[in-house]
Amino acid sequence: MNRMFQIYIVPAAVFVSVVMGGGYGTGREVIEFFTRYGLLGGLFGTVVAACVFALVLACTYEFARAFQVYDYRSFFKRLIGPFWVCFEVLYLLLFLLVLGVVGSAAGNILEQEFGISSYIGMAGVLVVVVALVYFGREAVEKVLTLWSIGMYLIFAYYFLEILNNSEVDILQSLTRGSIEPGWLQGGILYAMYNLAIAPVLLFSTRAIQTRREALLAGIITGVVVMVPAVLFHISYAAGYPEVLEQPVPNYWMISKYTTPLLLGIFLVALLGTLVETGAGLVQGLIERIEAVISPSGDKALSQRAKAAIGVTTLMLGGLIGSLGIVALVAKGYSALSVGFALVYIIPICTLGVVKVIKARSEIA
Repeated sequence: MNRMFQIYIVPAAVFVSVVMGGGYGTGREVIEFFTRYGLLGGLFGTVVAACVFALVLACTYEFARAFQVYDYRSFFKRLIGPFWVCFEVLYLLLFLLVLGVVGSAAGNILEQEFGISSYIGMAGVLVVVVALVYFGREAVEKVLTLWSIGMYLIFAYYFLEILNNSEVDILQSLTRGSIEPGWLQGGILYAMYNLAIAPVLLFSTRAIQTRREALLAGIITGVVVMVPAVLFHISYAAGYPEVLEQPVPNYWMISKYTTPLLLGIFLVALLGTLVETGAGLVQGLIERIEAVISPSGDKALSQRAKAAIGVTTLMLGGLIGSLGIVALVAKGYSALSVGFALVYIIPICTLGVVKVIKARSEIA
């Protein structure tokens, strides 16, 4: 049972936990890539995104298992050879962008709810991220997994509260909702830039031993990661179209349509989710650096070095976060999606599959 948990639950939980902070925790990405294309159009977009997630993650997990590559540098060297550096550049840009979104979201929430300066809010979240990374990979995996399960329960509670308290017939609004041009593109783009973090989180897939396990784990992760997007998109029907203009839509929806108790729980959970997003990304970067320092894996960075890496990257992310969450999500993510499609998504689904099949035939 414990092994099944490591194979199917941990990879999904770690992946979802990193996606949650910038997108599901705030809701801004759901608005940008789904809801703005209409209530029905956005729903179609979530289905497209789930299919793309499942396909690419299944290929990724199997490639990592077949060649035993669990850090993104080794993964891309095996996949695209000398062009691996292209992913490095794109990922570092996305890495800082996501940290900027995390910091900006935390700052917005603390400023709106408690009157605390947004800069202090950003700094506080970043400090907690550094503390978590300090304790290493196992601590990050455990915290990300447990917090993700807790967040799913909170999201379900939120969804039920919206259904009970909203004066809008949400089901009717969805079925009669508009379908705006761009929903297909929105679903594909959403999956493409979020998938960019998958090779960085391969440390969570080490328990996978067979092809069947890899493919099933990838499909499960692809479906699970879109469940919150579907629930949030449906709930936004209650506040549509005003919700489209909110910097942190989930905070606005809870404030307007649910109880103060849920608002308090959500604020704590959201700040924790922003922390785990940052921790997951920083841990992935540390894994990559350790792979260079010690290819055999017998030497790890000291805790002080890990903390120093966390401080440096999070400070840069904080500076980017000062630009504002809406601008970051609207412009930054879409621009990087095309690059990741060319460097990672298309190669893993074509060249990667060919290499796995060839490697298996050579062994046979």
